[in-house]
Amino acid sequence: MLNQFSRTQLLYGKEAMDKLANSRVAVFGVGGVGGYTIEALVRSGVGAIDVIDDDKVCLTNINRQILATRKTVGKYKVDVAEERMLEINPNVKIRKFKTFYVPQTSSQFDFTEYDYIVDAIDSVTGKIELVMQADKCGTPIISSMGAGNKTNPTGFEVTDIYKTSVCPLARVMRQELRKRGIKRLKVVYSKEKPITPIDDMTISCRTNCICPPGTARKCTERRQVPGSTAFVPSVVGLIIAGEIINDLTK
Repeated sequence: MLNQFSRTQLLYGKEAMDKLANSRVAVFGVGGVGGYTIEALVRSGVGAIDVIDDDKVCLTNINRQILATRKTVGKYKVDVAEERMLEINPNVKIRKFKTFYVPQTSSQFDFTEYDYIVDAIDSVTGKIELVMQADKCGTPIISSMGAGNKTNPTGFEVTDIYKTSVCPLARVMRQELRKRGIKRLKVVYSKEKPITPIDDMTISCRTNCICPPGTARKCTERRQVPGSTAFVPSVVGLIIAGEIINDLTK
């Protein structure tokens, strides 16, 4: 029967589409990378998606985040994600967590429930904890390395964390995961050297912070506000989604 996923089914077949419909994926971080991952997952027919992020949409998110528009500024990203997903597929099962993921909040999640985990968060501490929990439960995970301060979307590749180079975030992750005995981790990363963002305080969030009231981690607290584009985080998010769909339908 013709449905909204028919074109995908022409490539993967009915059995694979049934697998996707019965899968639950958790996306930690609903920003530039995670937002596009969610978009592709729901459009591909994944039946259940958990979205985890405590942040609200900011005006400066509009340049790169699919969930960010003038109408959504000030709203929780997970609320915007839910509304958008339901407009695409009214049958998708969504669970929202307005949570900043760190070791102290990891107990809120049962990682054995997930068929796949997406790490699209910025915090190294949170990323490591996610990987540790996924490894403990034997749940597949894919992790986004640094996408900020980069301008070449064609430079990204999928590899194991221990085969990465150049990327500063990947270097830290390699060191920390090796200490913890993690043998492998699928990542999306680029060898492009990060650009040092222009230190222009007239347009910097550090001196002109417009975060909505109640925002826990304001831009003024950051050591550096990274630059970003519309075409780098989106590519990373779509690569991640593609890996998940292909892995789940094997």
